[in-house]
Amino acid sequence: MSPVLPVEAILPELRAALRQGTAAVLVAPPGAGKTTRVPLALLHEDWLGGRRILMLEPRRLAARSVARYMAATLGEQVGGRVGYRVRHEARVGRETRVEVVTEGILTRMLQADPALEEVGLLIFDEFHERSLHADLGLALSLECQSVLRPDLRILVMSATLEAEPVAGLLGGAPVLVSEGRSHPVETIYLDAPPAGPVEPLVARTVLRALREHPGDVLVFLPGEAEIRRAERLLQEMGVGDGPDTAGRAAGTAPGRPPDAPPTGGAAVDVLPLYGALPPADQDRALRPSPPGRRKVVLASAVAETSLTVEGVAVVVDSGLMRVPRYSPRTGMSRLVTVPVTRDAADQRRGRAGRLGPGVCYRLWTAQQDAHLVPRRTPEIREADLAPLALELAVWGAGPESLRWLDPPPAAAMAQARDLLRMLGALDDTGAVTPHGRRMAELGVHPRLAHMLLAGAEMGLGGLACDLAAILSERDPLRGADDVDLCARLRLLRTGGPGDAAALRRVQVEAAALRRALTGTVRGAPRAAHDTAHDTVHGAAPGADEAQAGGLLSLAFPDRIAQSRGGGRFLLRSGRGAFVPPGQPLAEEPFLVAAELADQGAESRIFLAAALTQADLERLWGPQIETERRVWWDREAGVVRAAVRQRLGALRLREVPWEDPDPDLVAAALLEGIRQEGVDALPWNREARQLQQRIRFMARLEAGWPDVSDEALAAALADWLGPHIRGLRRRDEVQRLRLGPLLLGMLTWEQRRALDEEAPTHVTVPSGSRHPIDYSDPAAPVLAVRLQEVFGWTETPRVGRGRVPLTLHLLSPAHRPVQVTRDLASFWREGYFLVRKELRGRYPKHYWPEDPLTASPTNRTRPRA
Repeated sequence: MSPVLPVEAILPELRAALRQGTAAVLVAPPGAGKTTRVPLALLHEDWLGGRRILMLEPRRLAARSVARYMAATLGEQVGGRVGYRVRHEARVGRETRVEVVTEGILTRMLQADPALEEVGLLIFDEFHERSLHADLGLALSLECQSVLRPDLRILVMSATLEAEPVAGLLGGAPVLVSEGRSHPVETIYLDAPPAGPVEPLVARTVLRALREHPGDVLVFLPGEAEIRRAERLLQEMGVGDGPDTAGRAAGTAPGRPPDAPPTGGAAVDVLPLYGALPPADQDRALRPSPPGRRKVVLASAVAETSLTVEGVAVVVDSGLMRVPRYSPRTGMSRLVTVPVTRDAADQRRGRAGRLGPGVCYRLWTAQQDAHLVPRRTPEIREADLAPLALELAVWGAGPESLRWLDPPPAAAMAQARDLLRMLGALDDTGAVTPHGRRMAELGVHPRLAHMLLAGAEMGLGGLACDLAAILSERDPLRGADDVDLCARLRLLRTGGPGDAAALRRVQVEAAALRRALTGTVRGAPRAAHDTAHDTVHGAAPGADEAQAGGLLSLAFPDRIAQSRGGGRFLLRSGRGAFVPPGQPLAEEPFLVAAELADQGAESRIFLAAALTQADLERLWGPQIETERRVWWDREAGVVRAAVRQRLGALRLREVPWEDPDPDLVAAALLEGIRQEGVDALPWNREARQLQQRIRFMARLEAGWPDVSDEALAAALADWLGPHIRGLRRRDEVQRLRLGPLLLGMLTWEQRRALDEEAPTHVTVPSGSRHPIDYSDPAAPVLAVRLQEVFGWTETPRVGRGRVPLTLHLLSPAHRPVQVTRDLASFWREGYFLVRKELRGRYPKHYWPEDPLTASPTNRTRPRA
């Protein structure tokens, strides 16, 4: 007989809510029994009408375990009234009434049958995890309920969910809360923040827990790599090798007194638990320990919810979790390790109190605990949205027409659609293509789906399946220096040293992909099917690793890369990347990067395959653009012209363009002049003075052209363009005469007025002609020796008599002794002081008492 679980107290209320309405939200803590009790409790409701109950679990491991438990509750084997369906595996039959599925399976079922005719109730379990597939599945289910199946019931269940927003999304559904049953859990924090790798700290804490507390120990680590490292450390410490080894190991731990008591003589089993583990090993970790034995379960986040690890009384929480992060900047996703969130930490802690009082060791300080983020970010905000965009296109709706808790970010959706268009899944209008529909049927990332289908059509279906499996599973050569994907292919086909468990998973995945691809190509056009069918279950003759790069480019067209030398590459998208020094691929002219870092200006490439230029041009010929380009080569000082072939940012070929369009050459030359600046043109003194005189007149009168350097730069094509046709070099431009070009901008009347009103020189009383400096249009300057203007009673003027010249009166040494625009005032008031000073300094020169009647001279003294 199954034990009575806390959720059963609320089942009558839940039944009533689903009889009266079509949706409900159930919040129940871990251990309340919601996952295993609720589906069976609703199985005989009248509104179900004999239809199935479909329950979604976020993880395959949980889906299998939950289905087996419910089947055992009914005294049956899984596949009877209770079954499950996960990717590449199904245990269902004609009698199945409760089907536990992973979230991607629901999407496939909805796409195949939008009305879900065989389903009466959809249960979204552990919805607080907010996976991308869960959000999509709920949005599509609500659309199904609204348009096609108003009688479809939807139940959302969670342990830590903020219920009100979900209830609002479900149209004001009732929220039911089960208080659950939890024993007190003592929480132990670190005294100081942890430093260094987490695995040694975990191992030491496990030893302490085994020594100080009874029961099994559940350890939470971020992923498989950390689990395996912690497992090795515990084995090196003697844990897991036989009776009483935990006690002996504890006795040798740092700070352990030699006479400390052992762990009671019990043998300790160290058991990993993560999603990619074989089912038999998963079951072993979940089963109760035999009498006289204890276990330490090293688990990833799969053990946070749904799964029950029997016998656990102690939890050791590393405080870390691994989540996907997508960068719209680079279009790449990667898994990152981050501190655990508050809701996840509380769920982990609760695992220690399900059977009785427990203990939770948190490997962080109480102060750090106070600053934990409340809950995890919904995956839809941070994930690669290409799979979501493809599913929506197949569904025939945009994201704006569906109901979401968090709508997909617009920028990430736009980038996802761009990728799908590049893969041929969407047409130019954004509608799904027949090829896109077949991609969606495969249930893998659109990149890999496109590669599988295209590879099958090329007769390389087996090779495509091998590549997709390698990219989908843990790298069997993780940690190796070699980034070459073909090294993994050789390992898969011929064996060799590597991660044996990871290699087995790759082999299983490759076989499953072959089965899926065979089913999909049956629905392809006949010609494609005939080409593809015989090559799916093995590489076609000659389909060796040399073709891997071409196939990989079909999955990652934006990551085709061209060498820039020294292991540095330029991606088609325009970003930089590099292969670590010493790698053979560093010398390849082209490669395809399947995995690379999303950090810095240049991303490190972790996994890639070489690509020949011949394969690149064969596969991507329609997207290779031929452009005729004319540009200014600033370093050489010449206009160059070339015919280029480009694929995105990659330059594939370039040959000189022998007869470029003269207009393009002139435009490039003008651009070169613009880059170097107007002041780099061949200005001489006369041309600059002409420019200044025109600016002087433009300041006085309307209608004159603006010939400032800024204006000339902005209008190069107008005033300079007609005079450079046929020129291509900087030295040819330097032979131009700018004065006539500026005069060409004036009317005949303006030229005449320029000579009259802005003369170049002034004849002074001594008979000499001196230039006027118009560099300041507001105050033109005449610099002249004082002795040459004796007898000049008034300041000379220009600009139709409106502008007095600024006189710089100079000493015999040509140094200014007076600056004035009022010569008459100077004669009256300033001359006598200046005369006194100059007579002392220049006694041989002529300094008359009356400058107005004195003879002007350009000599030391006037001629007799």
